[in-house]
Amino acid sequence: MAPETMNVMPLKIPSVRDKVSPEEWEARLDLAACYRLIHRYGWADLTGTHTSLAVPGSDNQHFLINPHGMLFEQVTASSLVKIDWQGKPVMASAYGVNPAGFVIHSAIHMARPDAVCVMHTHTVAGMAVSMQAQGLLPASQHACFFHGNLGYHDIEHMESGVDGRAKLAADLGDRWALIMRNHGLLTAGRTVGEAFWLMHTLERACAAQIAALSGGAALNPISEKAASWFGALVGQKDFSLDRANKAWPSLRKLMDDTDPSYRD
Repeated sequence: MAPETMNVMPLKIPSVRDKVSPEEWEARLDLAACYRLIHRYGWADLTGTHTSLAVPGSDNQHFLINPHGMLFEQVTASSLVKIDWQGKPVMASAYGVNPAGFVIHSAIHMARPDAVCVMHTHTVAGMAVSMQAQGLLPASQHACFFHGNLGYHDIEHMESGVDGRAKLAADLGDRWALIMRNHGLLTAGRTVGEAFWLMHTLERACAAQIAALSGGAALNPISEKAASWFGALVGQKDFSLDRANKAWPSLRKLMDDTDPSYRD
């Protein structure tokens, strides 16, 4: 967990609770809590990354994303920006969105209706593993969860903008996690909690790999059989969702107890 830092007061944004459906408001609460948790766990990169969530009832054509220029510890349910696949605002907002964030997240939402939440980070450990030619090694239990469940996407495709969305979606395929080479990490989930659980697991796998390799000693190998067994668990339809469903209510309660301003 990141060291304790001085709280930053959220910017004053008028509440939109009465302007959206109860289902959308609950989705906004989940996503705003997620942004606060990303900050709390030390995964934020100032305003440089993003997590998106499909708006309930929109057939995945509208999604919520952070207001560009707002720190994650300032994000609230009402400040989230609602846009469509073309990046056009669906609801008036004083903020725009990160163009790269729009490209990355719209690519996944367009291609994967089951990917309700998409999370992207630039953590030191995630970037470090993305820079290593071998990628994520099946050298820890956390890493083995992604054995056979992890895609890779080359940074060269980023310059293509919206024209590169098809390649990004294809590199993710039907998986739930992606290492963006020389860039960072991406996870997707059927809920905010599932995307968060997968990112937490992938981030710890990357951090453990960097820590172990920095020690200079040879790594104890994990057999292909064992790695495949762990990978098959996450490959099961509901494994990561079940883990997330157990953890997410406690994470939301943590935010309610320590930083309830995300609900504004």
